[in-house]
Amino acid sequence: MWVLSTFLSLPAFAQQATLKVTDIALSAPKVGAARIVIKTSGTSTYTARVAEGGKRIILDLPESVVSGAPSAIVEGNAVVSGVMTQSFADPAVTRVLIQLAHNASYSIRRDDDGLVVELVSADKTGPLANEVKAPAEVAKEESKGAASIRDVRYSFASNRDRVVIEIDKDAKFSESSNKGKLRIQVDARMPKSLERTLDVSAFGGAVTSVSSFRDKANPGKVIIEIDSLPGAKHQVTREGTQLVCTIAKNGFESSESGKGQDGGAARKTKTVAREAAYDLPSVETSIGDVTEVEPDQADAFLPGMAGQVQNNTDPTKAASGGRRLDLDLKDADIHDVLRLLADVGRINVITADNVTGSVTIRMRNVPWDQALETVLQAKGLGMVRKGNLVRVALLAELNKERELALARRQSEFQLAPLETRLIPVSYASATDMVQRGGELLSPRGTLSVDARTNVIIARDVTGNLNQIEELVRALDTQTPQVLIEARIVEASSRFNRELGIQWGGGSLLGQSTGVDTGLAFPNSVGIFGASDDAAAPTDGLSPTQNAVSSPNFAVNLPAATGAGTGGALGFTFGSINNLFNLSVRLSAAESSGMVRIVSSPRVLTLDNKQARISQGTLIPFSQVSAQGVQTVFQEAKLQLLVKPHVTADGSVSLEVKINRDEPDFGNRGARGDPTILKRDVETELLVQDGHTAVIGGIYTRNASRSLSQVPVLGDIPILGVLFQKRQTSDQRSELVIFITPRIVNRAESLGR
Repeated sequence: MWVLSTFLSLPAFAQQATLKVTDIALSAPKVGAARIVIKTSGTSTYTARVAEGGKRIILDLPESVVSGAPSAIVEGNAVVSGVMTQSFADPAVTRVLIQLAHNASYSIRRDDDGLVVELVSADKTGPLANEVKAPAEVAKEESKGAASIRDVRYSFASNRDRVVIEIDKDAKFSESSNKGKLRIQVDARMPKSLERTLDVSAFGGAVTSVSSFRDKANPGKVIIEIDSLPGAKHQVTREGTQLVCTIAKNGFESSESGKGQDGGAARKTKTVAREAAYDLPSVETSIGDVTEVEPDQADAFLPGMAGQVQNNTDPTKAASGGRRLDLDLKDADIHDVLRLLADVGRINVITADNVTGSVTIRMRNVPWDQALETVLQAKGLGMVRKGNLVRVALLAELNKERELALARRQSEFQLAPLETRLIPVSYASATDMVQRGGELLSPRGTLSVDARTNVIIARDVTGNLNQIEELVRALDTQTPQVLIEARIVEASSRFNRELGIQWGGGSLLGQSTGVDTGLAFPNSVGIFGASDDAAAPTDGLSPTQNAVSSPNFAVNLPAATGAGTGGALGFTFGSINNLFNLSVRLSAAESSGMVRIVSSPRVLTLDNKQARISQGTLIPFSQVSAQGVQTVFQEAKLQLLVKPHVTADGSVSLEVKINRDEPDFGNRGARGDPTILKRDVETELLVQDGHTAVIGGIYTRNASRSLSQVPVLGDIPILGVLFQKRQTSDQRSELVIFITPRIVNRAESLGR
């Protein structure tokens, strides 16, 4: 005898849920209208969809559990015939099923206490967001045009917002933005029910409103306008048949894998070839991730509710989310055990005739799918599952069936007809494409190239040809073209100041001046300044001539006061008969200036191709050798030499060399040839598309002070300035080099 006791228990997901549905109330605010108030313990998120041809609205509240709300409202009104509430364990979701009496329009809005669903009969009017239509009307609208927009929805996250445009098939689109308003134009049709404006400013995200409407000038186009906060950045990407616009307040940080600040991942991973899935039985010993559903909920879309089977033979990795039960079995027939587990798990089980034996097992609080897996492994059994039907047989027999099916498929492949296809190549070399596509050929296939038309001639079975063509289409894209602009900024300033003094004179005592010493010796005495030289400036010491032949300077420390610099002032003091003469000449010079030079070479080149642009002059130099005097030319030029590489995320890696040489005619060599001032930088760096980077800079400052004086006398406090010449000089220069790469054909070469 064997004893069986089972009990069903709800998993402890209520502790994990963060939201409680406390009450649901149905009312009729006016004739032809209905209002459903769903009260929750906090702010709720939701998803809504229409089922059964517009007769039912399904509203899901994730991470929630029912706590006090009625399970069903059976007394409806003219619009809503009933409301049913249901909770699911994995994931924790509360589902509200609204059964409509007939077609109606609905809108959902958040309230302080939860959600409010407003419904109006189809023959009424009102400011509602969606219209539930009969299948015939939906099919009629979808038949217009090549593509149709099925939904435009908004979702909010802590750091970015998403606007999803769901289309039934691939459609062309374009985007433009201006002052915080993003405009997306899609070549598609859209039902009138989706012409609306969603005010989402209450979420506090980057988006304030989303408007969708049909273009009146062109009925075949739909316009989606997204208003966002100033400074927000956006990305528009295609995910299957969906257009996803992501908006971030402060731009897209580089912490996201594969994304850039300028617009997200440029080159995405793309599957271009996948072997055809053979229709072979999948031999399993694990039921996989199964969540039970009621029979009338077979079309539910929640994760795990479709009962997908996983190839998982590791008990530690099996996702056991089914009902839990207690089993106490002794010598139970295997057929009865399988029937019991099938009844608990609500699946259909067919057992092979050679499956025999008994089972003795004792389990407590074990999910039914894990119990089934244990029984199959203990008895050496396997299963093949198709939908809700499970066939149980010996594992060896199932593996043998699989091997026979595989052999049959291989023989069918050998007999499959061959097809010849011409695949044109636009941007790449067909010869290179053949080398890459050859790996996808079957033993029966061949590839060749027509060099004149750059066309690949492929011959193989249809499936392999599709893979080769997809590979060629993915690789045959425009080569990125990069415009590199360098900016060389030079700034220099100088300041010079000189203060100088010249003074001297003479005194003569003798008969010629009328002052006799009265002595035989010395009969005359003369004292004169002796710092005189022919090049000393003497302007200003005589009112009648510009230059004085003998100024008799005792201190000759002038400042450079030539043409265009400084100034000088002369004083002359003398006595009658030149008994005593004194001449003083003060000179001062000061100069300052600033120079700013901007050089901006730019060049356009292909990805991984080196480019060079230069401008300069050839300077002749005389060179003396055994053959005589020869003239050679030295080049002084501005040059940009760069090799770019566009990375997968849309940034640009650069190998760059920039030099700026110019002749310096102020400094010459021994033969009078000018020197050459050289400035150059050579580096490798990574810059985001359209961004500017500082790749180098040099800052120099030369400051000097000099003092020329008469020894000892120049050190006398205060009076020492009469015996000194002071010079001050301060020169500063700065060189900064910027570089900016821009991908000219980003959309065509990198894709979206």
